[in-house]
Amino acid sequence: MRKIIVFNRISIDGYFASLNQETWGMDWFIFDPEVDKAARELGDSKEPPLLLMGGITYSGFERSWVPHLTDPNSPPAMRTVAEELTKMTKLVFSKSIKTSNWENTRLFTGDLTDEIRKIKQDKGADIMIMGSGSIIQQLAKVNLIDDYIFIVSPVIAGQGKTMFSNVPQIGLKLMSSQSFASGNLLLHYTIS
Repeated sequence: MRKIIVFNRISIDGYFASLNQETWGMDWFIFDPEVDKAARELGDSKEPPLLLMGGITYSGFERSWVPHLTDPNSPPAMRTVAEELTKMTKLVFSKSIKTSNWENTRLFTGDLTDEIRKIKQDKGADIMIMGSGSIIQQLAKVNLIDDYIFIVSPVIAGQGKTMFSNVPQIGLKLMSSQSFASGNLLLHYTIS
């Protein structure tokens, strides 16, 4: 059975994105290549995970990353991430997105929890959720998420988007933690 893993950056006060649409909600993130490297090493699967997203997150990813695939002036690190995301199977739940030209994208308009229960039962790579607060809320409410990996940035955002509105209390067990010179913390929790 596949695991469902949430992977998000969060502020000290628990927001995963700001309200600033111009920066795609990432204006307070403190990027650190050492954190990104350590986060990649947490996965226990040999194959890349499936990437589960809602329409807003998917549209932002597509706008941000696809241009790096063909832009000769893109920094190599950005192109590498764009290539990794392109190779991943992207499961997109949206009522408004009808078509996609981004490779390896599967669009769903049906019931999220029913579809994910079916996909989770299959053998294969784990399912990772990035961004997508409404997807996280829906799946957490019905206990379909197995692990949470957070990069906690040393910032009090003050306001933003939360992942856990109207979600019942869920007990977590800390699997690992790591601190970095940038002030970021990498936390890995599983359901207790």
